[in-house]
Amino acid sequence: MATPSETHESHDPSPSSSSSIPPQPRTIPITGTLQLTSTDTALTLIPPPSLWPRVDRLRALYDKAYLKWPPHVNLVYPFVRPDVLEVAVARVARALRDGRGEQEEQEQEQERHEQLRVRLDRVGVFERGRRENTIYLGETQPEGLKRLREVIVAALEEEEEKHDGKSRRGGRPFTAHMTIAQSEDAASDSHRFLVEKVGWVPAVAWTPTELAVLVRQRDPTVPGGSVMRLWGTVGLADGEVRRLERLGGFYEGKAVSAADTAVGEEEEEEEGETSAVPEKDALHSSPPYYFDDEMDRWVPFQAAATLDEDDDDEEREALSVASYNVLAEFTWPASEARYPLVVENILSENATADVLVLQEVTDGFLAHLLADPRIRDAYPYCSHGPPAQDDVDPLPSYLNIVVLSKTPFDWDYISLNRKHKGAVVARFRDVGRVANDGGFLPLVLAAVHLSQGLTDGAVAAKKSDIRRIIGYLAETYPGHPWILAGDFNVTTSAASIGAALRKKTLSEGAAQHLASLDELFAEAKLQDVWRVMDSKEEDGKDDEKDDEEEREGEQGATWDPGANALAAAMAAAGGGIHPQRYDRILVRGEGLLRISSFNMFGFLTEKGEEGEMFASDHWGIRCTMEVRQIQGREEEEQKEEEEEEEEEFSTEISSLVVPVHPQKAPEHLSAPGSVEAALASLSVIPSQEDTTKREQALELLKQVILDTSSRSETLAQPTVVVVPVGSYALGVWTSSSDMDVMCIGPFSAHTFFSLASQRLRRAAASGSDLRILRRVRAHTGTMLELQVCGLKVDLQYCPAAAVAQSWPEVLTTPPSDDVWSLSAPTLSKLKAARDIDYIRRSVPDLTSFRLAHRFIKTWAKARGIYSARFGFLSGIQISILLARVHKLLAFRDGQVTKPGPSVEDLLTTFFAHYADFDWARDLAFDPLFHRRRLPYTRTSREPLAILGYFPPALNTAMAASVPSAKTIAAEFARARDLLLSSSSADSAIPSWSAFLSSPNGKQSAADDFLTTHPSFIRIDVQYWGLGLARGAQLLGWLESRCVMLLVDLQRRAPGLHARMWPARFVEKGQQQGKKTKEEEEQQQEPGADGGEDEAAAAATRDFGGCYLIGLSRGRPDMSRDEVQLALGALQAALARFETSLRGDERYFDARCCWLGASVVARGELGELELDEREWGEYNPGEDEYDDDDEEEEEEEEEQGGEDEATSGKESDSAEDGKKTRKGGKKGKKKGAKKPIAVADMRADKTRKFRTAADAMNRIRWDPQLDSSDYVVGYEDRFVGAMEKDLAAWKNEQTDEEFIPQHRILYFRRKSDGRVVWDRRKRWDELFGNV
Repeated sequence: MATPSETHESHDPSPSSSSSIPPQPRTIPITGTLQLTSTDTALTLIPPPSLWPRVDRLRALYDKAYLKWPPHVNLVYPFVRPDVLEVAVARVARALRDGRGEQEEQEQEQERHEQLRVRLDRVGVFERGRRENTIYLGETQPEGLKRLREVIVAALEEEEEKHDGKSRRGGRPFTAHMTIAQSEDAASDSHRFLVEKVGWVPAVAWTPTELAVLVRQRDPTVPGGSVMRLWGTVGLADGEVRRLERLGGFYEGKAVSAADTAVGEEEEEEEGETSAVPEKDALHSSPPYYFDDEMDRWVPFQAAATLDEDDDDEEREALSVASYNVLAEFTWPASEARYPLVVENILSENATADVLVLQEVTDGFLAHLLADPRIRDAYPYCSHGPPAQDDVDPLPSYLNIVVLSKTPFDWDYISLNRKHKGAVVARFRDVGRVANDGGFLPLVLAAVHLSQGLTDGAVAAKKSDIRRIIGYLAETYPGHPWILAGDFNVTTSAASIGAALRKKTLSEGAAQHLASLDELFAEAKLQDVWRVMDSKEEDGKDDEKDDEEEREGEQGATWDPGANALAAAMAAAGGGIHPQRYDRILVRGEGLLRISSFNMFGFLTEKGEEGEMFASDHWGIRCTMEVRQIQGREEEEQKEEEEEEEEEFSTEISSLVVPVHPQKAPEHLSAPGSVEAALASLSVIPSQEDTTKREQALELLKQVILDTSSRSETLAQPTVVVVPVGSYALGVWTSSSDMDVMCIGPFSAHTFFSLASQRLRRAAASGSDLRILRRVRAHTGTMLELQVCGLKVDLQYCPAAAVAQSWPEVLTTPPSDDVWSLSAPTLSKLKAARDIDYIRRSVPDLTSFRLAHRFIKTWAKARGIYSARFGFLSGIQISILLARVHKLLAFRDGQVTKPGPSVEDLLTTFFAHYADFDWARDLAFDPLFHRRRLPYTRTSREPLAILGYFPPALNTAMAASVPSAKTIAAEFARARDLLLSSSSADSAIPSWSAFLSSPNGKQSAADDFLTTHPSFIRIDVQYWGLGLARGAQLLGWLESRCVMLLVDLQRRAPGLHARMWPARFVEKGQQQGKKTKEEEEQQQEPGADGGEDEAAAAATRDFGGCYLIGLSRGRPDMSRDEVQLALGALQAALARFETSLRGDERYFDARCCWLGASVVARGELGELELDEREWGEYNPGEDEYDDDDEEEEEEEEEQGGEDEATSGKESDSAEDGKKTRKGGKKGKKKGAKKPIAVADMRADKTRKFRTAADAMNRIRWDPQLDSSDYVVGYEDRFVGAMEKDLAAWKNEQTDEEFIPQHRILYFRRKSDGRVVWDRRKRWDELFGNV
């Protein structure tokens, strides 16, 4: 809602109100009681318009007052008659201005105003039995609004006679609420489901600054003929009345949608008449969601490119689309028994697709589906987020359409004729065609779920909806390739249609309309995939009936009561007894798509309590299409982008840029070289020895990975590049930094790590100074942790053949170049290298930048705000923030000039600028990169926005929370104040070294943290397990959960400020007797003394420590009651936190660890110090595989521990027992924690037998093997065992010669006839001791 001064701009009056004159008050005395009986006026609180969509998505469907009222909380309604409105408003304003009574002092008024924070965080119902029930959002703590209402009523001198807390009007006490929906029967399942849905709505919270005065006005364009409009506002702080010149509207221009009208007129619709083309429903349209591995949550996906900038794998040759009606539960509470089975069917081999369209999706099912890590891996993009996530809105209807995809897309919601019916229209940027004018026309997919039923009205609704969808596509996306997919609910069985005609439930005219639907598709050039492929062999049910045995219209049925028990149950309830082909996929290829295959899925069942359990009453359908290659975009587009980069900032960017004002360093800190000297005194700047050591380590790693010593010159080698990333690549590393290295190549990560592990072990065995520590799954994917030349190295891999072939020149190509047409996970891995390269090329003075970066990082670590895991700053964020300031300081006349400012002035400006930065409102980004537009929209769940450069995810601070953002802002302000105060004679900062350490001899930041907070949340953790790797895994998991605790604390107890120290504390003296990291490494060296007794060894494995969150008042004037309420909410949050931790069996094992969270006073902490120990220094041979491994066909062999190959011995024992893996699979037996050499698969039958895919990739990509010398033995379904040259083997499922890999029997070498891999004999020489 805008301010009244913006009358015409903010609240466009409707035509009916433009000529109306507001009611004039009578001349009446100011004294006397005003009767609160008129429903023509209201005194309300209205949230900011940015919060309206959160509730309007449901109100538009369930609240009859939608379009009549804005989202609001009524304080007084009924209010006064319109003729005395001005008098009433004047009294209210005077009461607010004068302080609600002579006895109230200014301090009381200030306390009341600050407490007035509206937070609607609970669902409630005003039940009226079988009459209209009101479902609303209310406050958990409504005291502030109650006090405000009492002041207003007292000002109006309303004499409310109260009995037992109830007023004589309405029969119930005042309850501040926001109406969301109405329902008929409070005992019905639909009512309970609706209450549950409203309960999914995230909290609606805001700080009101004014009261809104509403007046009812006649408006024939809305149901009921009247609407509430804005008369004016009353300021809460000053009582100022701001009256509009004429009544302002809230939803002007929004007519009642077609979905709210009846279909009666359309039942008489003439054939050939065209329904009105629907418009995009902006309210129900939203960005898709993308699963962020680092955040471990679904986040809105912000496309960093236009629709013609591809995001999928290069040169796509095929596209598969699947559709599945998952069948909602209609009895409350909804049973979740079928959910796991539905997921298994979706993930089955014959269902896997690039795009998956689901119908009848409920909030509960979507929450279950998107929580499955296999679904998140298979489909990282989804049209909707999981409603169980605290910042995601619930689905609008009870039955919804959801689209999942492997690649990015954006979508719009198109409302259809009936309420709750619509289409999801998605656009995919990775598939499309080039128009004649050179423009790119992306693929458009319309996902539908049409009305059910075989009556005249239902048929008319279906026909109208189909015409509206086709009309929308034709008008909005002419020339684009189209796909329509979903449950059309079109009855196809001739027997069903005949029965309806005989019963008179269907007229002859409606039957003709039903038969004409196929003509509508044909006129739109949409091909029915099932009809196109009807003559070809289908992959479906094993017991599928022959077409001759099926009745007319029942061939290809996707809903079959005779074969599906759930369909039979629906048929018994009145759904019809004949099979129907309800589900369809229709394609308009536009020369780009050609249908190649069709199959059904969903046949997996389980044994349930009442017999065989089916996943759904529908079978799913899948279509595969060939994608014909098209030409790329015109060169002119690239030229235009390059020209745009040379221009000044656009108007949009200029409005977002926070200017940087240069600051000079204090005179005694401005000496050139003073910053470098300070860093050198703290040993932050690496020595020449450190530099040489890292250069040698990188060169050795390149030689081993690329196998340069044994490569054959006669065989063509695939291009693989080894590049440093992270701090080492940017040149801001320190002597204690690890090295991050990424390999880029043409083959899969699975194949790469298999070959890399073999070569690394072989090099270690030959005496090279390197070894594998472990293999892990990080948020960026699989990673090897190595030790090379005594340095810890993290080795990652990115599959991108085109990028590798043109490296490093590819880094200077624009983002629109086809080489960057990659999937989002691939772009995420490349993002670090691309961002670092751009920073290196664009900063004015790289030397000054590196010094300043090291200084800021050292300061952030010292102050406890350097840890991305806990929501604080990270290296890339410091790089972005510093580069932005550095470049803007040197930006003159449209370009960056060199040299830039001195490092001393740069640092002073940096701290001064970000101390004044409004982190809650402003965006930290580089306007010299994002010159024309910023492809990013900030959401309410992002308290910090530090935007990077390249897609897919721009905001690098997604892990930040409100508490961490406040802490960062406070530390920047502290740094600024120290620097500014150092200008005086009694400077508190005599040098840059003092700034980084303890100014004026004060205690360290960690000690200051322990002494300045009155109380703490103490999270204790103990671990006494045998495997130290598990200890590190436990800590990593616990630290990742701490951010969620901070978010929960902010939500439940916003009055408290919580600051977490990003390190572990331990009682003083507890570290004595524990081995340091260097001692553990020394013990691992060959020949080290292993005679330490078992008791001492066990003692070194007993670890204990705690994490601390300091608590303080969010504002100094919090009352005792507020503090008590906050502490109560705090205890509830901690109880939930403890329960969730101990309930996660993947990480918490009560047999070897303990976790606890409690609130303690400062004096109860005892003597603490930072824990310098390594909980889980990984011993060679100690296996550490993440539970989130790839699917069975993609799993790598568990080596029982990456070996310390210098030992040359085999592991001869295994631990008893099996560990349950995620998803219900059993884990494999791990080898004993001993160094092992390369294992012989034939000698150790406990090892996992490598798959045919592994063997094939090894032969194809290992440079030591000649792939042309191998043949594949496979089983033909009709002939039996056959052989085929490996070079002729087809891996694409769309290829006519494709043979599933489970039919592969063996691989044989032609030169000597030796079988090197045999499935039946479990013989494997490829990965064995060869």
